[in-house]
Amino acid sequence: MTLRMFVNGQAMSGGTLNHALSEARLIGPARTAPVYRFFSVRDEFPGLHPVTEGGASINGEVYEVSYEVLRERLLPEEPAELELGVIALADGSGSFSMRMRASALMAPGVVDITAHGGWHAYLATL
Repeated sequence: MTLRMFVNGQAMSGGTLNHALSEARLIGPARTAPVYRFFSVRDEFPGLHPVTEGGASINGEVYEVSYEVLRERLLPEEPAELELGVIALADGSGSFSMRMRASALMAPGVVDITAHGGWHAYLATL
């Protein structure tokens, strides 16, 4: 069995965690529905957080992954500030994705980068 996994940070193509998806199939680029704020955590990784107002669509990629790849390869490498959840995509479908824990939003080094629309666009400004 497989599931869809939206990634928007280091697990995307070319990122430092993309190796965790080496056994997954890239479906292609995707955008979230415009109901998220996007944060950089110490400029190491990003996190999505759902909002009721002031949200935006965020760029990423969707992969088809097995539960084994998710459990054994991807989740163990995700930082503690993120948790697995279900998000809404711009096309109206849903997908699993890592989301920012509400408790991490006010931590030192967390910056709102929603205006950049994606992790790669933000990194290009550093």
